[in-house]
Amino acid sequence: MRLLMRVLAMPLFWVAYALFRSSIGKRSRSKHNLVMRLFRYAADNGSTRALSVYGHLLHFRGDGVQNRIQGGIYLQRAAEQGDMKARYQMGRIYEQGFEHYFRADPARALAFYRQAAEQGHPLALQRMVEACNKGELGLSVDEAAARQWQARQPSLPQR
Repeated sequence: MRLLMRVLAMPLFWVAYALFRSSIGKRSRSKHNLVMRLFRYAADNGSTRALSVYGHLLHFRGDGVQNRIQGGIYLQRAAEQGDMKARYQMGRIYEQGFEHYFRADPARALAFYRQAAEQGHPLALQRMVEACNKGELGLSVDEAAARQWQARQPSLPQR
């Protein structure tokens, strides 16, 4: 039974994601509730992508402190499973802190930002450049490291 639930997690995530992005029933409360239930099911049954998306929705758009903390927990699980977006978001959460559950911790923020940057996340790369240039997050000013992170940023297309 557990195997079947894991197998269904990814297809249900994609159904939820398609519904979430769809303009049909945009303001429908029942559509919202269905999408959130599908995201949660997929997240609770092993979908790293669902952990990341559901966690982001709960933490950054959720109502109430408990939902936002729960979103952070889902994001942390996704980050631990290697999701680059979740790693960047956890860097933000630990840099700023949130309530009593996620206390501001520059060392943890730096670790998450670094992991996301190493995977090529553009905002994490930008944050690493800033941190190296300004000596933030427990780093000392290091222009050489800033240049190394800067070199890893994707170049913008020429027009």
